[in-house]
Amino acid sequence: MNSPETISTPLHALYSRRSTKFLRAPGPSPDELGQILQAGMSAPDHGSQRPWRYAIIRGENIAKLADVALGAVKRSGDPRMTPEKEKSVREWMASVPLFLAVAQKIDHGKIPEHEQMLAAGASVMNVLNAVHMLGYAAFWSTGVGTYVEEVQLALGFDPLDYRFLGYLAIGTPGCEVPPVKRPDYKDFITEWTGPVA
Repeated sequence: MNSPETISTPLHALYSRRSTKFLRAPGPSPDELGQILQAGMSAPDHGSQRPWRYAIIRGENIAKLADVALGAVKRSGDPRMTPEKEKSVREWMASVPLFLAVAQKIDHGKIPEHEQMLAAGASVMNVLNAVHMLGYAAFWSTGVGTYVEEVQLALGFDPLDYRFLGYLAIGTPGCEVPPVKRPDYKDFITEWTGPVA
């Protein structure tokens, strides 16, 4: 696990961040969580709409979320929610000290909706980087009923006004997290020098 002391430069922090699903306590302190969420406020945001919304879920409320979300997934008829899958998801959720439910507030005004979603995604990326810089780890999950309307409603995100984007699971890595080899950026860029023939 990286600690703030071993993240030597801001660029090293960006290069070394990786998603970590298996988490345990402790999670961020209230002051650290405030810093993490404040980092999310620095996202680029056309029109200054601040379309990102976060619901904090911790303590005994995680078990309540598991009951609500897994029950809704089963009622939706999703065949993947077998008893074995439900057991493993509940065990995973019980080990995570903090969840942030993430939503995009939809404004039907002049800013295109896809730009609002990009701003929300940029806010999430800032949150994930801040988590890493403080020595914790996180995993952006679109499981646990993200695409089941009943779950979105239970979290207070009315589908008429919000697009639910999933959960950030945050805590201390539950196992060794080896560095990941990233692709070379040169494989993903071109240099434009004029109209393409």
